[in-house]
Amino acid sequence: MHGHPDTDHHARIPHATRIERSRVLVVGAGGLGCPASLALAQGGVGHLTLVDPDRVDVTNLPRQLWHRTGDVGRFKAESAAAGLLRAFPGLGVEALPERLDAGNAEALFRAHDLVVDATDGVATKFFLSDVAVLTGVPLVYGGVLRMQGQALRIDPGGPCLRCLYEDAPAPDAVPTCAQAGVLGSMAGLIGAVQALLALELLVGAAGRTRGEATLHVIDGATLEGRTVKVTRAPDCPGCGIQSLPPFPTSQEDTACPT
Repeated sequence: MHGHPDTDHHARIPHATRIERSRVLVVGAGGLGCPASLALAQGGVGHLTLVDPDRVDVTNLPRQLWHRTGDVGRFKAESAAAGLLRAFPGLGVEALPERLDAGNAEALFRAHDLVVDATDGVATKFFLSDVAVLTGVPLVYGGVLRMQGQALRIDPGGPCLRCLYEDAPAPDAVPTCAQAGVLGSMAGLIGAVQALLALELLVGAAGRTRGEATLHVIDGATLEGRTVKVTRAPDCPGCGIQSLPPFPTSQEDTACPT
């Protein structure tokens, strides 16, 4: 872990001191996690924790900006943390080369002000939504498939991912990104949108209506975006969760390697 100076990175940004005190957990250091962490650091967030059990592969290099050729084989969390420190020497960064699961999820959520979901599995995303409801820690969901992307902030008391989709699809119901393809720049765009939704909340600029949230949908083919109002579903099992859910097994998860 690395400390950061007492002075603000961005003294002219309103609420910079508040941002500097913020701790954000980024789950995944790949196609979404790299651009999201960049935008969060640019916004002045004081501490980022990156958690990812995977290692850098040569196929990651074209679209995952923190990883270099010499990082192939290195843990993504460590490679991304090193990239962040190259660009932002005063940033507080912690790299956790491990999987976030039922054994550590609750403690990691509670140790941060906000969590960014930059994972690559559908079932994992539902698990993170459940943990966010349980702990009351805001979560910013993001997903990309082909040239479509979406992002949603899950605030305490607001609708969760299960209000939007009810439940994770069967493993063979959604194609993986390896099967369907994903545009690297689309992942970069959604990661930046996730960071914007996070910063909006961290600086206190988010206008929230209890029980409502906004899903941001972007079409990469037309560069058009739309918003969908999401309301809390009555009797939603995710919103009423009172204990840590089981972590999905590899058979239950639908991988989407962004």
